[in-house]
Amino acid sequence: MTRVAAVDCGTNSIRLLVADAAPSTGELTDLDRRMTIVRLGQGVDRTGRLAPEALERTFAACREYAEVIRAHGAERLRFVATSASRDAENRDDFVRGVLDILGVEPEVISGDQEAEFSFTGATRELSGRADLDKPYLVVDIGGGSTEFVVGDDHVRAARSVDVGCVRMTERHLVHDGAVTDPPTEAQVAAMRADIEAALDLAGQTVPLREARTLVGLAGSVTTVSAIAQELPEYDSAAIHHSRVSRDRVREITEWLLRSTHAERAAVPSMHPGRVDVIAAGSLVLLAIMERTGAEEVVVSEHDILDGIAWSIA
Repeated sequence: MTRVAAVDCGTNSIRLLVADAAPSTGELTDLDRRMTIVRLGQGVDRTGRLAPEALERTFAACREYAEVIRAHGAERLRFVATSASRDAENRDDFVRGVLDILGVEPEVISGDQEAEFSFTGATRELSGRADLDKPYLVVDIGGGSTEFVVGDDHVRAARSVDVGCVRMTERHLVHDGAVTDPPTEAQVAAMRADIEAALDLAGQTVPLREARTLVGLAGSVTTVSAIAQELPEYDSAAIHHSRVSRDRVREITEWLLRSTHAERAAVPSMHPGRVDVIAAGSLVLLAIMERTGAEEVVVSEHDILDGIAWSIA
């Protein structure tokens, strides 16, 4: 048994997992799993730089996580940074800050590496399920990018494309510095066209229609599941391995795209940091299901964070 700590810093959120890993049995036992919305990618698509206030929010979360890691006595730590810090001109400021706080340098991984971790984290515990046919298509809908991975027990093909809930919101749904509430038909059409173009790109590398089971990861997908189940609060146990039909995803997406900020914020399972970006994330999921022909999505709470933990176990 090895006690490990994994940090996944994405465009919208930063997450920590401290767990005991037993590679011989394939068990990963959570000791602490938490998420903070820091919006590190704020404005990156427009400016090409990480905003000072976004960096400070991220460093504040890192300081909190450092205390948790020390308290649990983790033997190994790996910090992985994804889309926003790949794109930013001033990513060295980010690297120095994390190194000062946590004592490790963040690894700004490629989209292909991100896809590999996501696939491992999501499918390691599914391999014995007789009710889920292989190959799997794992889709990780992040803030700045979406990863597509097809595989059985191992990755066969992977591609990362630059559509995510934050990037699509900032690119298409912001007008005069504020998110349009609700968006116009023209805004939604432009966003949909962007997503479809990204799916065309992903399909050049990943055989999207060959998969027999669609597995969806990250906050946009888990929030759609929570809404579909009408949960009174966010409940990871109820969400993990739940299944949501394409018709239900379409229904939720259409409601999110015509709802106001107040209506979305009133959803009891909605994290405050997702209120403005969930409509875009849900549309990405719907477009993927329509493109692949998937009748349902299997929702996983285990994702890139678990893959990172296994990589150091």
